[in-house]
Amino acid sequence: MKSQTGIDAGLTLPVPAVLPDLHLDVEGAAMLRRKLKTWVVLADGARGQILLSEGPGHLETARDQVFIGSRLPGREIEADRPGRTFDSAGEGRHAYVAPTDPRRKQKEEFARAIAAVLEDGADDGSYERLVLVAPPKTLGDLRALLSKRVARCVSSEVPKNLIEVPMHELPDRLRDVLKPPLPGT
Repeated sequence: MKSQTGIDAGLTLPVPAVLPDLHLDVEGAAMLRRKLKTWVVLADGARGQILLSEGPGHLETARDQVFIGSRLPGREIEADRPGRTFDSAGEGRHAYVAPTDPRRKQKEEFARAIAAVLEDGADDGSYERLVLVAPPKTLGDLRALLSKRVARCVSSEVPKNLIEVPMHELPDRLRDVLKPPLPGT
């Protein structure tokens, strides 16, 4: 470490050797050390939770809310017999088939509920960065439902299902994405 003199306050502040020409005042040094409030969203399409990180190695529950979707198989969601319809031409009749998979629709509704909470968190300043951790399909569902403002807060996406990982192991598994950003990025 090399020391540089602060511009305004006349204080000597440590500056990494990789930034030898950087002159920091007291406010600039505080900006380098400032911890960003980061929400880490863990989800798997049927369960989810939001965690708060204020620095590497530190994770806690951000909201006392756990998201729980349905895990019913498709045959249980639409257990009734399909409706009958007439052909558009002719006199034939056939069973009506739903245009979407009911399980897929439930997962989209689950993602919509998480996106709404993320929007509320952006409104009240609960976070400055977002890290999304979910399997690829759930990640895609979330990404599609985020507003532009919330999407700009996403700093990292991890396409993995870590919902079952114990809380004490998560900081180590997410170490790379929870690093504070470099100044000016």
